[in-house]
Amino acid sequence: MSRRTYEFVQLDVFARAPLAGNPLAVFADARGLSDSEMQALAREMNLSETTFILPRDAAIEAREGKKVRIFTVSEELPFAGHPTLGTALHLYATQPTDHLPTSDEITLDLKVGKIPVRFDPDPENAGRERVDGHVFGEMRQRDPEFGTTLSREEVTRVIGVGADEIASEWPVQVISTGFPFTIVPFRNPQTLANLKYSFAQGVDFLERSDARFFYFICPKRHEDRLEVRARMIFYGGEDPATGAAAGCAASWMVRHGIAKSDEQALIRQGVEIGRPSEIFVRATRKGDHVTNVRVGGYAAEVLRGAVTL
Repeated sequence: MSRRTYEFVQLDVFARAPLAGNPLAVFADARGLSDSEMQALAREMNLSETTFILPRDAAIEAREGKKVRIFTVSEELPFAGHPTLGTALHLYATQPTDHLPTSDEITLDLKVGKIPVRFDPDPENAGRERVDGHVFGEMRQRDPEFGTTLSREEVTRVIGVGADEIASEWPVQVISTGFPFTIVPFRNPQTLANLKYSFAQGVDFLERSDARFFYFICPKRHEDRLEVRARMIFYGGEDPATGAAAGCAASWMVRHGIAKSDEQALIRQGVEIGRPSEIFVRATRKGDHVTNVRVGGYAAEVLRGAVTL
């Protein structure tokens, strides 16, 4: 059998410069790879996620979007935030540049359905060129599903903090925009920064809930801007940026009046592990209904390579 070569690019997502944000490997043309080979390559990349683009006929892509599959080191995911944004930014950056619009949109066809991502070149980049870290991408996630409200006392016992460290004016709640997270609001950003929590502590509790992971947040308003410190610990360690959870947090904040409808908030994640990330979020509230959940940011290319099988 002849050997096959597959090119990939590695990006740092939710960062304007390399060596920050959340790393992502993107295989630009994964045609010919089996499911097991994709999973093995994701293990080989050893990042939180790896994506595989499966090019199709232009007419099909115009109608259905770019087909993309997302793998962690151990499983395929129907949706994840930083792989969606990073893959879309890579596709945008590699489009023909003979006529570059100031705004554009690419739709990804994921297991969870179609996810559109819009782009706006940074106005500081006067030449309107596609330069790493200078194109802002914003995905629109599925409308949120607001799930179970969990016991504040039980959650604090599981994660190992005092009950008064978790805000009582807002619920600890499971929310999904394609992948479920339990939103846990801290009162004090320093308590969140000092949190010593391992995924193993919460496995049994999370298995009994409707969510796979906790998303710890601490929202604070600084003058007229809402900023949020966030952390997410999973089986692979601590995640520098979690775009799917950020969409859930945006939905939760708008639903419970912390953020105004369509107000853009900045989530800072990954600070504690030296991979600072900036995630820009907003959502629309109409009565009790939350819709139009948007999660955005930048990405910077770090390296390119090829795998021969």
